[in-house]
Amino acid sequence: MKKGNLVYLPMSRGFEGIPHNVYPRPQLKRESFLNLNGEWDFASTNGDEPKEYGKIIVPFPRESRLSGAESQKGNYLFYKRCFSLPEGFLRDRVILNIGAADQKAEIFINGKAVGSHRGGYLPFSFDITDYLSDNNELYIKIIDNPADKTEPYGKQKVKRGGMWYTPVSGLWQTVWLESVPREYVRSLKIDMNSSGCVITAEGVKNGTVSVDGEGDFPLVDGKCEITLAAPKPWSPEEPNLYYFTLTSGEDTVRSYFAVRTLEIKEVDGIPRLLLNGKPYFFNGLLDQGYFSDGIYTPADLAAYEDDVKLTKELGFNMLRKHIKIEPEQSYYDCDRLGVAVFQDMVNNGGYSFLRDTALPTIGLKRRSDKRLNRSQKGRENFLSDMEKTVTMLYNHPSICLWTIFNEGWGQFESSAAYRRLKELDSSRFIDSASGWFSGGKSDVVSEHVYFKPYRHKSAKKPVVLSEFGGYAHQVEGHCMNPDKQYGYRKFSSREELAKAIETLYKTEVIPAVEKGLCAAVYTQLSDVEDETNGLITYDRKVIKVDSERFKKLFKNI
Repeated sequence: MKKGNLVYLPMSRGFEGIPHNVYPRPQLKRESFLNLNGEWDFASTNGDEPKEYGKIIVPFPRESRLSGAESQKGNYLFYKRCFSLPEGFLRDRVILNIGAADQKAEIFINGKAVGSHRGGYLPFSFDITDYLSDNNELYIKIIDNPADKTEPYGKQKVKRGGMWYTPVSGLWQTVWLESVPREYVRSLKIDMNSSGCVITAEGVKNGTVSVDGEGDFPLVDGKCEITLAAPKPWSPEEPNLYYFTLTSGEDTVRSYFAVRTLEIKEVDGIPRLLLNGKPYFFNGLLDQGYFSDGIYTPADLAAYEDDVKLTKELGFNMLRKHIKIEPEQSYYDCDRLGVAVFQDMVNNGGYSFLRDTALPTIGLKRRSDKRLNRSQKGRENFLSDMEKTVTMLYNHPSICLWTIFNEGWGQFESSAAYRRLKELDSSRFIDSASGWFSGGKSDVVSEHVYFKPYRHKSAKKPVVLSEFGGYAHQVEGHCMNPDKQYGYRKFSSREELAKAIETLYKTEVIPAVEKGLCAAVYTQLSDVEDETNGLITYDRKVIKVDSERFKKLFKNI
């Protein structure tokens, strides 16, 4: 199906019944779960209250084909649906959970204001017990102002094209209810170590943590220290997870942890990244998390599992989640299937092609970042969301590195941001400035190399090639924009593409590993809109390279 010169590419996986009908929080799971995804009343305007409503399918962003409302315009979005609680669902309190809403949301139950939230990438919750009746109306008003660069926006742009993509607005992750006792586990913080972990529970004091196959451990004053007799470390090759049940009073939750350590040490005079005490090469792909029919949101959450399995099938062991925060199911798939994650923070602030792309690409990468992104509100929003991102994802063993700023986009005072992030999480590596405008505090030296050969230079810190490649091949019938393709070198056949990538690794990447290269991130996992530089097409239907050929190539790393 065409829209102008753009082609609609449905993916292999669709959805049946209630979309994304999977418990959304795998690391704090209880039996209470009422999914509110599906058909809602919907309208969008330029500010006025709507006079009439159409329909939308939640949790797909308004601009996507899967939403059924992509033709509706306006920066003010209005969602309505009615619900009643199933018999036996209500315990003491009812919590409304929203996975993500871009950008600013106001929540109403039965005409009464419950609360509000800003920021389009993070989950939020409200206790709605006191607003409920037998039959209820949930009303959500969302304002999405594309001109407001103080808010995180990632790769969204109104005039999409090239490396900028279709913007999204509104609800784009699951909306759901849970019922809890008066005293309940509000959150868990899991600090991993080489022999077990320390669990800190917020909201409860005492209880029992029962680790499957390992025994019971006491929760005292909200803390539980678990030491395993024969711990099995987590790695991409052996993604060992330990599942447990925490019981406190009338509340019971399921979760899991892993045994995993990350360190930086000199090995034979070279600074290296260590996983579980041993040097480890993180061989990764850039993963932007875009889908041809749902934009930010796949039709079926199993699409994340498919991407992780493909990553491993091609011989890679890491994904760099690029300027987007995924639903937690995505990270759980990485945890349980075994793929390390380098997680970006989502950028805000302005972007200048000359300052942030053109000049650095030809080598002008040194620049003070103290006066970049001068907006005080923008800085505050970024740091606040950085903290919330760490809180949300802290317990996932797959996440091994945080990226604060990418190529100067919205960058400011990276050393101060590094110190703040290190206070939040000292257990992971931090890349303060992926690509350039570095020179301040960072755990690694981070390079982007596209238009020239990579030449490894020794450094006092571990060296990470955090973006390279970007070789493009357009597969007929599987590209969104047949008239345009974006990439850093273009190839007319899949065989030419595969040979070029092989040569790139054999002549530039693999020789650099012995010299000190600690990680490499090839651009990219999948095509995205105009970009046809993925190893798989945008609709996930054609793998452009041979997996056995790639696995053989990576045996040398």
